[in-house]
Amino acid sequence: MNDDLSLALSLADEADAITMRYFQSMMLTVRTKSDRTPVSEADEAVERMIRERLERERPDDGILGEEFGARGEATRRWIIDPIDATKNYVRGIPVFATLIALDGLVGVVSAPAIGRRWWASRGDGAFCNGKAIHVSAIGNINDAQLCYDDITGFERFGIGRRFLDLVRRCGRTRGFGDFWSHMLVAEGAAEIAVEPELAHWDMAALKIIVEEAGGRFTNLDGEARADGGSGLSTNGLLHDAVLAALKVSAE
Repeated sequence: MNDDLSLALSLADEADAITMRYFQSMMLTVRTKSDRTPVSEADEAVERMIRERLERERPDDGILGEEFGARGEATRRWIIDPIDATKNYVRGIPVFATLIALDGLVGVVSAPAIGRRWWASRGDGAFCNGKAIHVSAIGNINDAQLCYDDITGFERFGIGRRFLDLVRRCGRTRGFGDFWSHMLVAEGAAEIAVEPELAHWDMAALKIIVEEAGGRFTNLDGEARADGGSGLSTNGLLHDAVLAALKVSAE
């Protein structure tokens, strides 16, 4: 295990301790940000901890976090989502995770309330709770399981009808949303995970895990990037077909 991945896993250990200390607490403070999404004191505590450690242990690296923005302009940059699925977290739903990435090189997704942690480093494969994982070999959309966040997001993006047409073609669909949809693709439990509106910190850790598990990750324009505004993970076999089905200009 390389030093960067070891550090990311250690950061995840500390993050888990913080998120679980606050989880389902009646004393948790939550406020609404300018983009009308919630942020809790746990989100801010996790990101502060990660940033402080990175500033000590990787002072030459840049940092981009959801709650406290960017620091530095180094090529090596850590991308942090202190709590992905904060809306779940503040409602007491155990599906939430801390996402930590060294952009393009390392990704860790830690979901302590459901007892699962995924990680990958470039060229070394992907793992969940220490076990190697791989995407499925399903090559027909009719047999595929598709995971998504919510239907209204596709409508806002202008592809609501196309998304519903794709849903009807798939063998099974579930609205797991957030990090979990993409990790199910990496594990081979689902074939397609798609979200039309995303930030860089939502996807940086997920992208490398999906790719190291043998899958493919792009935005909805087909660009293999985590900062492209949207995210599509597949087992690779179905990727081009899903891109074609959701093509924005065809709406």
